[in-house]
Amino acid sequence: MTAADDHNDDITLAGEYALHLMDAAERRAFEARLDAEPALRALVTEWNAQLIPLADDFAPQTPPASVKARVEAVLFPSAPKQSWSLWRVLVGSGFAAALAVVVLVMLPQDDAPAPFTPSLTAQIAAEDASLVVLASYAPETGLLRIDRQAGAAAEGRVLELWLIAEGADTPVSLGVLPDDAQTEIMLPDTLAPAISGGTLAISDEPLGGSPIGVPTGDVLAVGAVVSI
Repeated sequence: MTAADDHNDDITLAGEYALHLMDAAERRAFEARLDAEPALRALVTEWNAQLIPLADDFAPQTPPASVKARVEAVLFPSAPKQSWSLWRVLVGSGFAAALAVVVLVMLPQDDAPAPFTPSLTAQIAAEDASLVVLASYAPETGLLRIDRQAGAAAEGRVLELWLIAEGADTPVSLGVLPDDAQTEIMLPDTLAPAISGGTLAISDEPLGGSPIGVPTGDVLAVGAVVSI
């Protein structure tokens, strides 16, 4: 096989990766190559740059009320881990809206933080307690404090935090969690009302977070937001 053939094969593989056509084993093998091959990462970037604008022609769609019940069945099954594959099918027509991910500022926790009086909280935990994150939210300031009490991202992966608002048809990314066990997230005014009565979830994602604005990896932990 010539170098040109190898390059063409890599272009095809990069496209399959960007379109999420690979199975789990193929993705892991491809991501192992991504860590070591800058040229391959550039091909994925090129594919993403070409694919994302295609969503501009899609108008947001409002799914029927039954969608929420079906999503809850995915988020809270008896098995310890869940997949977002059904979610991606349900929100396919709303793909453009899902791409509009809220960009938030992650702030390291100060040694002497300002007064923090949360009234909402969520314990985001895996059923086997391999990952436990406590989230506390103060509506007056819009500050969401994250305290990872157990677990961490797998090597070469990251943990991404998501908010599923009550009655919402798509999750919203609250950002990739840093390596630090504690961090703070300032929610924008447009998103702050959605946290009350919502659900927080953490998924396993490639470096940099989900490339398409909806979860692509396993859901590792979930927790309902409740009043303190």
